[in-house]
Amino acid sequence: MELSIPWRDAALVRALARYRQQSGLDPSQRVQEQALSNHPGVTRLILDLFRVKFDPAIAAPLETRQGQAAAVTAEIVEALQLVDSLDDDRALRRLALLVGAIQRTNFYQLGHDGAAKPYISFKVASGQLADLPAPKPFREIFVWSTQVEGIHLRFGPVARGGLRWSDRRDDFRTEVLGLVKAQQVKNAVIVPVGSKGGFYPKQLPKTSPDAIRAEAIAAYKTFLFGLLDITDNLDAAGKVVRPQGVIVHDGDDPYLVVAADKGTASFSDIANGVAESYGFWLGDAFASGGSVGYDHKAMGITARGAWEAVKRHFREMGKDIQSEPFTVVGCGDMSGDVFGNGMLLSRQIRLQAAFDHRDIFLDPDPDPATSYAERERMFALPRSSWADYDDTKIGKGGGVFSRTLKSIPLTAEVRGLLGTDAEALSPAEIINLILKAPAELLYLGGIGTYVKAKAESAIDVGDKANDAVRVNGAELRVKVVGEGANLGLTQAGRIEFAQMGAGGAGGRVETDAIDNSAGVDSSDHEVNIKITTGILERQGKLTRARRNKLLPTMTDDVASHVLTHNYDQTLALSLLEMDSAGELEPHARFMAELERAGRLDRTVEGLPDALEIAQRRKAGRGLLRPELAVLLAYGKLELKREIVASHAPDDPFFEARLEGYFPKPLRKYKAAIRAHRLRPDIIATVIANDMIDRCGPSFPSRTMTSAGCDVVALTAGYEAAKQALGFDALWAEVQALDRRIPAAGQMARFRRLVAGLRGATFWLARRAGREGLGVAALAGRYAPGFKSLHALLPQILSKVERAGVETQVGRLTEAGAPPEMAEAAAVLGPLTHAADLVDLAEASSWPLPNVARLYYATGAAFAFDRLRAAAGEFRAGDIFERTALRRLIEDLLVEQTQLTRAIMAFAGGAQAGEDDVHARQAVSAWAALRPDQARAATRTIDEIEAGGGAWSFAKLTIANAALRELAAESASGRKRRA
Repeated sequence: MELSIPWRDAALVRALARYRQQSGLDPSQRVQEQALSNHPGVTRLILDLFRVKFDPAIAAPLETRQGQAAAVTAEIVEALQLVDSLDDDRALRRLALLVGAIQRTNFYQLGHDGAAKPYISFKVASGQLADLPAPKPFREIFVWSTQVEGIHLRFGPVARGGLRWSDRRDDFRTEVLGLVKAQQVKNAVIVPVGSKGGFYPKQLPKTSPDAIRAEAIAAYKTFLFGLLDITDNLDAAGKVVRPQGVIVHDGDDPYLVVAADKGTASFSDIANGVAESYGFWLGDAFASGGSVGYDHKAMGITARGAWEAVKRHFREMGKDIQSEPFTVVGCGDMSGDVFGNGMLLSRQIRLQAAFDHRDIFLDPDPDPATSYAERERMFALPRSSWADYDDTKIGKGGGVFSRTLKSIPLTAEVRGLLGTDAEALSPAEIINLILKAPAELLYLGGIGTYVKAKAESAIDVGDKANDAVRVNGAELRVKVVGEGANLGLTQAGRIEFAQMGAGGAGGRVETDAIDNSAGVDSSDHEVNIKITTGILERQGKLTRARRNKLLPTMTDDVASHVLTHNYDQTLALSLLEMDSAGELEPHARFMAELERAGRLDRTVEGLPDALEIAQRRKAGRGLLRPELAVLLAYGKLELKREIVASHAPDDPFFEARLEGYFPKPLRKYKAAIRAHRLRPDIIATVIANDMIDRCGPSFPSRTMTSAGCDVVALTAGYEAAKQALGFDALWAEVQALDRRIPAAGQMARFRRLVAGLRGATFWLARRAGREGLGVAALAGRYAPGFKSLHALLPQILSKVERAGVETQVGRLTEAGAPPEMAEAAAVLGPLTHAADLVDLAEASSWPLPNVARLYYATGAAFAFDRLRAAAGEFRAGDIFERTALRRLIEDLLVEQTQLTRAIMAFAGGAQAGEDDVHARQAVSAWAALRPDQARAATRTIDEIEAGGGAWSFAKLTIANAALRELAAESASGRKRRA
């Protein structure tokens, strides 16, 4: 079908129609073009709208263009009233809306020869298209030509992800959208948010592999040309430079970073060559992992990151897989990065079965030492396959079999391993049984989705190649799944395995975004390092040759940073899992907040809806580990977004955090690091990773609400609290207990440290918000006092509070924590409100220990300690009762502080707190002057305790009211004396 318009315009409308078809909702390109042909007047108006918005020959400011575009849009709407066909109306209307959402295009750019470019690219503000499927990216660029089509989706101005060679001609956008959703969650640990791209070469020859590769590279380069044509650049001074011949309807947008993906693993140098031919400011940071960068396979970084998750799973089940043999089945081969490196990370691995796209490996009873040595040999063998495995090293009954065989005979040993009586099975049937084998670990290191939920169909999964072998999550009998590869399980499959796998007991699994994040994390460090060195190169302080020598020297440092993230994220999930049921309400509120803000789609992310939340609340169950993994990522993404949008990164304190992100050899270039274009984003990422990993995804929003502060005060309070508590040293002590004490004791102490950090952050964030204090000022005022009091605890506490600490110490030591470490963690509870005592000491000039003695004597005399202990043991119901309970405890602390201040004024000198005896005497003397009020305050608590039975919220409220009256009277008495 021919459109009666110039050929260049015809190419444009075909590109627009092709994009709409790729969205998955519109009719075919042919139907859209028929609508355009049927209504040439509307077609010309759509082209006019495009021209008015983007033709640089029209000399008009942007505001004028936008006004003219609005006028043409109104004409289109009017003309559509005359279109009788509903299908034609829909197609034309959507094309017009697409043009309205386009922000940039290279359509009017000319090549070096002065001719129009043979490809078209345009950038779309995806959120402006109401009918696009969720999740909607921030921006996307579509590239069209007779040679190639491609799409690049990203979720923010600073985004990162791979470009893949797609084989899905008619729905590669759908493919990329599914991948970018996982990438978005994975990127929570790094600076950029998620992005992903895919291109489909349309003219691949049917000749030799070399010819196919050459055409694919040509298509890949054209795709990159289309992306860079409409991307801003930076000059040597860091000023944004617009691309020539491009009218820009959005803001500055110079950050474009890509990475290798399926089919493009060796294309990074090609991509960097294209970027440098454009003079693009990122140079060879445009595509990480090139010949001058960090080689993931050589580092083994993705597998090492996944292994942190695997080790944690087993450690918490009581097994050390670095010293005890364990059985494994998996997907992949020893030539692969993730599988090959992974199967060399413990000498205790007993690999019983594995498969890739070529072969099936079976070894029912492997010897750990012999099989490790053979895997190591194969890993070093270029382009090895399972067929290269020395069959003399395989145990009785095993072997290697090609997947091209019609049928494979099964020995008695293999039948025992796979749990079948069949004497022969097809390769697909054997792989299905391998996935369901009763090994301890299923390690996924190859491409494919092998596990789904029972309720999901093959179409839901979208991996046709593995439909015949796929299993349901409940059918897995392994104890642990390690997701070294992407998309090995659907999210619903993970959840089903976590609930019903491992023989019905529920298995241990996270998500691929958690397990294999080390690869993307390493690449992001490479990009940010190269941005810094690029500044130094432009300043003449570093040559490219010296930079190329510097990069490899920092490999171990980069790996250490990355693996720390893997350790911390898996630990964070374990801590969240311990409190999952009790935290269900805050988690549900956090999800609801994100939904209302349009930043979360629970259906897309596989998170429970309100009805499911209600059912779990009733059953006393919380979110499962795969669900917590998604929420952890969203907690980081949300906090990063808020920090970047605030002036929190401007606090000078965070310069050290910024420098600490980079490897040590680079930190001497402080000026270049501080001039980094992503400075606020890096700082926000460091803070968000630390805070969310320690305190959980809902902590920031809950604390800002309860403390009445903003994100600037929250970050200041958090960092000051860490300094005041000496938190990093305490945390490192507990980390050092890995494999030395039972995991339960270690986790119990981690949990107590987190509780102390949360409490101290609340009180200091409230003060930071009230007084506008930065980290240094806040820590300078309060940290010395916290440390002074820490040295006095628990001896200085009242008997009731000491008993509470001793109970906590007992629980921690019973779980396996060393006694001295248990006490250091237990005293953080009463230490969290030390800020009140510091304030009292500062206002009175009393020594802080004297203030503390009087404070705790006051608490004991008027039963504040007993009432707080009762409140701490009370199990609140819904979120409203929890909030009320928290506020009641806050009131008790305020009232105790008021009374202490009054007694200090009455005593008249700091000697009243020199020791416990003097402190008690000062309190008794003050109470003797108002015996009725003092007796009334404690009588209520005595009567409640004498009556027996559990404390109810009503009892807590009545008891607090009596203490509030006494505190109010003391405050009014001070005012009268003044």
